[in-house]
Amino acid sequence: MSTSNIPAFAVGSKSFTAVAINTASKAGEWIQSKVGDFSSLHTKYSAQDLVTEVDKGAEKMIRNLILTHFPGHSILGEEGVEPGPEASQRALEEASSAEYLWIVDPLDGTTNFVHGFPFFSVSIALAYKGEVIVGVVYNPIHNELYVAEKGKGAYLKGRKMEVSPEKTLGESLIATGFPADRDGTLPANLRGVQALSPKVRNMRVAGSAALHMAYVAAGRLSGFYEIGLNSWDMAAGALLIEESGGKVTDTLGNPYHLGVRHVVASNGHIHDELQKELAAASATGY
Repeated sequence: MSTSNIPAFAVGSKSFTAVAINTASKAGEWIQSKVGDFSSLHTKYSAQDLVTEVDKGAEKMIRNLILTHFPGHSILGEEGVEPGPEASQRALEEASSAEYLWIVDPLDGTTNFVHGFPFFSVSIALAYKGEVIVGVVYNPIHNELYVAEKGKGAYLKGRKMEVSPEKTLGESLIATGFPADRDGTLPANLRGVQALSPKVRNMRVAGSAALHMAYVAAGRLSGFYEIGLNSWDMAAGALLIEESGGKVTDTLGNPYHLGVRHVVASNGHIHDELQKELAAASATGY
C-alpha cells in the first residue's frame, strides 16, 4: 500500500494512534499491578498455553476503551477466540472483512506473567482493509511503549527507532519462541534452534513474540523467527519492524500479511541468510 492510499489516522478529532497508546498504557498499568496477585490459572490449548483472569480482564478493558471511541470498529482479541490454530484461523477469516479491525493480545507472555518473569507486553494493532496502519506494543515493567504508524516511522520514548546494523548471522543475536503446540509446531522451532545456534552470535527465548519483534525494531535483536504464531502476536510488531527499516515475511520469504503464522523478522540485512538456514533445516513450518 502506498502512503497516498492510507486513510487519515483519525476519525473526527479522535486519533487512532492516541487511542491505541492510551488503551495499551492503561491495560499495561493494570496488568503490572496484578503481578503476583492473580487467583485463577487455567490451561487452554495445551498445558503450556495459560490464561488468567488478568488476560481476560485486560482484554475486556481494551475492548471497552476502543469501542467507546470507535463503536463501529471490529475487534479480534486472543481471549475471545477458542484455543488452537484452526480456531484462530477461522476467527481471522471471519473478522477480515471489517474495514477497521483492531487486533489485540491483552497479555503476550502469560507464562512469564504467571512466574513473575518480567518480559510480557500488551499488543494492539489497527488494520484498515487488511493492512496494519497502527501498531503499539507496551512493556509495563520497563515502561517502554513502542509505537508505529504506517508510512510515518516507529518510535520509542519519542526517539525514532532503527533496526540493528549486523550484516551476517555470525554477528547476530536472534530470538525465537517455544510454541504451546508441543506436537505440531515445537519440533520445527527446535530444528531451527539446532541449526542456527552454532551459526549466530547467540540466541534468546524470552517468551513474548510481540516484545521480541519490538526488540528487533529497536535494534536490540538482529532477527526473530517463530513457527505457529497468530495475528495478535505479530500484527503490531510487524509494523514496528517495517517502519524501523527492517523486514518481515513468512518463513518461505513471502510478504507478511495478517494470515501469516510462521514468521521471520529481521533487520533486513540478515533476512535472506536467516530464511535460507530455516529452510535447509526443515524449520519453516510448511
